[in-house]
Amino acid sequence: MSPPLQEHAPSAGVKKTMQDEIKAILRERIMVLDGGMGTMIQRHKLSEEDFRGQEFKDHARPLKGNNDILSMTRPDVIYQIHKDYLLAGADIIETNTFSSTHVAQADYGLEHLAYQMNKCSAEVARKAADEITLQTGIKRFVAGALGPTNKTLSVSPSVERPDYRNITFDELVEAYKEQAEGLLDGGVDILLVETVFDTANAKAALFAVQNLFEETYAPRPIFISGTIVDKSGRTLSGQTGEAFVISVSHADPLCIGLNCALGAAEMRPFIDTIGKCTTAYVLCYPNAGLPNTFGDYDETPHMMAMHLKDFAVDGLVNIVGGCCGTTPDHIREIAEAVKNYKPRVPPATVFEGHMLLSGSTECCQSTGGNGSPGVGYQHG
Repeated sequence: MSPPLQEHAPSAGVKKTMQDEIKAILRERIMVLDGGMGTMIQRHKLSEEDFRGQEFKDHARPLKGNNDILSMTRPDVIYQIHKDYLLAGADIIETNTFSSTHVAQADYGLEHLAYQMNKCSAEVARKAADEITLQTGIKRFVAGALGPTNKTLSVSPSVERPDYRNITFDELVEAYKEQAEGLLDGGVDILLVETVFDTANAKAALFAVQNLFEETYAPRPIFISGTIVDKSGRTLSGQTGEAFVISVSHADPLCIGLNCALGAAEMRPFIDTIGKCTTAYVLCYPNAGLPNTFGDYDETPHMMAMHLKDFAVDGLVNIVGGCCGTTPDHIREIAEAVKNYKPRVPPATVFEGHMLLSGSTECCQSTGGNGSPGVGYQHG
């Protein structure tokens, strides 16, 4: 059972922020994130009619596969999935908004509903989290998920035109601004920029979020999760884990880590590396192993829990959960496996006295012993 939050009450007269609440828990124990949303939606075997509902029964384009619209047309299904994860032991659930920008929804002709879709999804998750908080007496949190979109700023979609981009930074900022507004108006506690395969896209999301916090909304904790696409240790746009961390640390995330693409065993060395180059807390929510020939995930709840238990034993993580192929059964075993282990203690400083730069790799500049600048590459 988690430590009661009142044990970490702020000084008299000081209002406790959401960042304070979550940080207090992270100092005491390893928190648990939920598992795959798409995996669970597939188990419901929903039809085109389920995705359309009454509101979109005459919509011109097929909607089956647009999981995010289910928060509007089948909120009962999404609510139950959230509830199942919470009852399995998740402290934090993610909103069903991975593709809820107007950029991604344009494929379905629903770009005009982006704000409404995000707000509805946040409200469904909020309802589930609040109900289980009341039922168990343990505070549960909602993370508003901001996915990578189906566009990329760093890579051209045309082999013939390597200079071409099908979206601009400003267009992505506007899309993420609208998404974040819907999530915040729906009541999320955290904003999670996740599955980052192109750091330029993530920077657009972070810029939008930070502007909202400066101009309109009370700040919420920011979580950032990148995706290392294979054992080379790089994102799809070519960055190493260290370079990725350096690129987004200006946003002062409460948590940073990795999700998707890899199973826990394959992800371990990259989580280890990230933990050594950040003062933030570390989150890790891998897939249930690597996909098999049929695209399915074979890692059982017990197998995955044992991998993440090893992460906990070695002090690598602060938040664990699951991504593709994971279910409430996975989360239940993961929560049980890590509950008795102390969380990672973030270092007070990293690379103190150095100027850190990054492109596809990281560069560390420091002052040499004779007072002159020295430049070198810093690896893990």
